Amino acid sequence: MQSRRRGLAGGTLSGYGLLLLLTFLILFPVVWIIAQSFMQEAQIYRWPINFIPSPATFQNYANLFIYRPDRPDLPIARWLFNSAFVSTSVTVLILTVASMAGYAFARFEFPGKTFFFYLFGASLLIPSQITFIPSFLIVRAFGWIDTYHALIWPPIAGFFGVFFLRQFFLTIPRDFEDAAIIDGCSRWGVFRHVILPLSTSAMVTLAIFTFLGAWNDFVWTLIVLNSNEMRTLTVGLTIFNGEYWSEQGIIMAGAVFTSLPIVIVFLFLQKRISESVLLAGIGGR
Repeated sequence: MQSRRRGLAGGTLSGYGLLLLLTFLILFPVVWIIAQSFMQEAQIYRWPINFIPSPATFQNYANLFIYRPDRPDLPIARWLFNSAFVSTSVTVLILTVASMAGYAFARFEFPGKTFFFYLFGASLLIPSQITFIPSFLIVRAFGWIDTYHALIWPPIAGFFGVFFLRQFFLTIPRDFEDAAIIDGCSRWGVFRHVILPLSTSAMVTLAIFTFLGAWNDFVWTLIVLNSNEMRTLTVGLTIFNGEYWSEQGIIMAGAVFTSLPIVIVFLFLQKRISESVLLAGIGGR
């Protein structure tokens, strides 16, 4: 009995040790990025590494928004607007399309329903990098190169949002819809006044995932945008990393700044995210 308890205790300690190691590996780059954002350029390259800026400076953050006569090609305020506009537009459109399509797959019966669901679902197995060339050719044919259209419309074709909301809609009892229909509510009214209010947590979760993906998108944005004014913040920050020089402090400050909105939203809404993901996973059939 004692040997069994010792074995369980040893396994528990090993598990905690592994978790601590993984936590360290995950948090180390984050802590280092934050520390570098408050360092002067000379401190960043100093050896041995010092995680505590001495002295700490906010100049890197100030340089993100202060106009620099020596670098007039840095419209960071415009890049910030581009990121916010594109991310918000993509989020709103995907929520609109995915909610209606997901409800159709969850509740309606139509020819080829199962076939199309699995066909579209199979697209989730295809790496997005494989679709870059055909997507670029389509965008170029529409004349959308170096425009907001190239960043906003292609993500709407993704099936993840439809799949996620469909799984969640399956967990909602049909009794709510039947009661609304008996009271004279149309299908559109049921969807708008019954289903959507009950799916707030799932919608918020999908909105965060979508906004995060659009906000942090780099490769596709780099491919379809040419002009400096159309860059998003993630792509624009690469200007500070030249072939023979690098303003590392400003890059790290930009990385912290671009991550801050998502972190704040996640901290406030993490409970709803966990609930919706759990329910969507349980209800999937």
